[in-house]
Amino acid sequence: MTQEVRQPVVCVLGHIDSGKTSILDTIRGTSVQKREAGGITQHIGASFFPASTIEEICGPLLKKLGITKLNIPGLLIIDTPGHAAFMNLRSRGGAVADIAILVVDILDGIQVQTRESINILKARKTPFLVADNKIDRISGWKSQDTNSFLESFSLQDPFVQRAVDDKIYELMGEFSSLNYKSDRFDRIDDFTKTIAIVPTSAKENIGIPELLMVLAGLSQQYLKDRIKVSKGNAKGTILEVKEEPGLGITLDTIIYEGIIKKDDKIVVGGAEDAIVTRIRALLLPKPLDEIRDPREKFVQVDRISAAAGVKIVGPNLDDVMAGAPLRGVSDESEIPNVIEDVQSEISRIKIDVDKSGVILKADTLGSLEAIVDFFKDEDIPIRIADVGAISKRDIIEASVVKESDPLRAVILSFNTKLLPDAKEEAETLEIPIFENKIIYRLVEDYKEWYLNKKEELKKLQLKDVTQPGKVKVLRGFIFRRTDPAIVGVKVLTGRVKPKNRLISGEGKMVGLIREVQDKGQNIDLANSGQEVAISIRGATVGRTFKEEDELLVDVPEHHFKILKNKFWDELPFEEQELLEELAKIKRKAKSYWGM
Repeated sequence: MTQEVRQPVVCVLGHIDSGKTSILDTIRGTSVQKREAGGITQHIGASFFPASTIEEICGPLLKKLGITKLNIPGLLIIDTPGHAAFMNLRSRGGAVADIAILVVDILDGIQVQTRESINILKARKTPFLVADNKIDRISGWKSQDTNSFLESFSLQDPFVQRAVDDKIYELMGEFSSLNYKSDRFDRIDDFTKTIAIVPTSAKENIGIPELLMVLAGLSQQYLKDRIKVSKGNAKGTILEVKEEPGLGITLDTIIYEGIIKKDDKIVVGGAEDAIVTRIRALLLPKPLDEIRDPREKFVQVDRISAAAGVKIVGPNLDDVMAGAPLRGVSDESEIPNVIEDVQSEISRIKIDVDKSGVILKADTLGSLEAIVDFFKDEDIPIRIADVGAISKRDIIEASVVKESDPLRAVILSFNTKLLPDAKEEAETLEIPIFENKIIYRLVEDYKEWYLNKKEELKKLQLKDVTQPGKVKVLRGFIFRRTDPAIVGVKVLTGRVKPKNRLISGEGKMVGLIREVQDKGQNIDLANSGQEVAISIRGATVGRTFKEEDELLVDVPEHHFKILKNKFWDELPFEEQELLEELAKIKRKAKSYWGM
C-alpha cells in the first residue's frame, strides 16, 4: 500500500537582485497558463501547485528521473522570497520548509546573502537545489521557441554553450570550497550526494520546467518520510502577525502537520507566555477573478489539512510572535502539557543567562533563532536574546556587562526599532548599538568594532605598563662611556623607550634609559629590529656592561603580572619567551617573583 504524503513546503532564498521574486512570478505565470490542467490555488502566504499542473509543465522531463506519475499532491511554495520568511518557517530543531530553491545570479555566483542562506539551510538541515538564474545575460545567448533549458541550450552556438558550462563550473568550485558537491542537474547520478544546479532565466521563462521537475522529483523520491500525512492535531508556525480591517489581529500561519478546524482551541507562542485561544475563522484568499470588493478578500473554510497557508482569526492574539509555534488541541486535558511544550520551545531560543555577553534583539522568533545559531558558531557569548524593540531595560543590561567586559557591552539589532527612551539611555551610558538586516553583516560589523575597541583598550591599559624588550650593545658604537653612557644598540625583541630600566642577563641593574635616538632625532619608542642610540643614566661602559652584552628591560613585578594575566595570549611568542627569561633571572633572587 502506497504511503499517503502531503505536498512539500518549498521556500525560495538567495542574494538580493539574484531574481528570487522573478523566479516565483515565472513559476506562477507558467502555471496560470496551464489552468486547464488544474491551475494554482492561492493560500495565505503561499501558492499551491497541483501535481497535474506540474506534470503538464514538465511533460516528458519527469521520465528522465524515472518518474511516470507524481505521487505527491503538488508543491506548496511560500510566496515571500528570502531568508526572513524561511527563518520564520521554523519548528523545533529544524525548518518547516521541506526543500528550498537557492537562486544564484549566473554571472555573480555565490554572494554575501547567498552564503548566509546556505548557512541557514545547513543549520536547519534543509535540502536545496540551485536555480542558476539569468542565463539570458550570457554573451551571445539567443532566445528559442521553447521554455526548456535543455532544448534551448542545444540550439545555442558552441561558444555560448562553453560560456554557460564555464559559469556552472565556477559555481561548482565555489560550492566545493564550502564542502558541497554540485553539478548540472542532468549530469547527476546520485541526488542525495550532489546539489542539483538548474540553469534558468526568469526573464525569458527558460528552465522552469526543469526546475519544477527536479523539485518535484527530489520531493517524491527523497522526502517520503518527511512529508508523510499526519491526521492528528495541527502543528504550525506563524509566518506573520497582521492587523486586517474588520478582523483585528490575524495570524498568517503555515500548517505543516495535521488538520486544523474552525472552533478548534490552539496554543500559540506569545511575547511573554503561551496564549490559549479559540479559532473564530479560517480564511483563504478569494481567487483574483472573484474579488468584487477589496474589503472582501477572503473566503472562510471550516477545515484545512497540512501543508497549507491559512489566516487565523481569534481573540487575544496581540502578543503572538512571528516564528512562534502553533499547536492544535482537541482535548482540554492536554492544554497544560501543550502550553509547557510551546513555552519550552520559545525559552530555548530566547536566551537570558546571567553571564557576560552581547544583547541580541530581533523582529521575529525565527530570525532570532537563526541569529543565535550564527553567533554560537562564531563563539560570541550572548547574555540576552529576545524579540521586540530595543528598550531602556536592554541598555541597562548592557551597562551591567560594561562593568566587567566592555567589549561585550553592545546591543545587536536585526530589523527592530529603537525606542526613544532607549536611544537617550544608550547615548548617556555610551552603549554601542549595531543595526543590520543581514545577519552576516551584523556579525561582521560587531567583530570589526570588537577588534578596534580591543586594540584601543589594550593601548589604554598598556600605556603605563612597562613592556618587555631586549637590546644588544653594538661593537664599535660606544659614543660616551659614562654619565650618561651613550651607545648604539639593536633591539632584538620587544621594544625600548625612555624611562625603561635596563638589567644584565644576571639580573644586575645597569641604568635608566634617558633618551632614544634614530638618525640624530629623539624618538619615543624603538621596536624589534631597529638600530638606535640610547643614553643610559647610572651606567658605565666596561663596568656595568660592555660591548655585545644583551640587556633586558626591567619589567616591574606587578606589570609582569598584568601582562601575564590579561595580555599573555596577545603577546608575540618572542615576547612571551622574553618575559619567561626575565622571570627566571628574577627568581634567582626571589623564588616566587611574578607568581
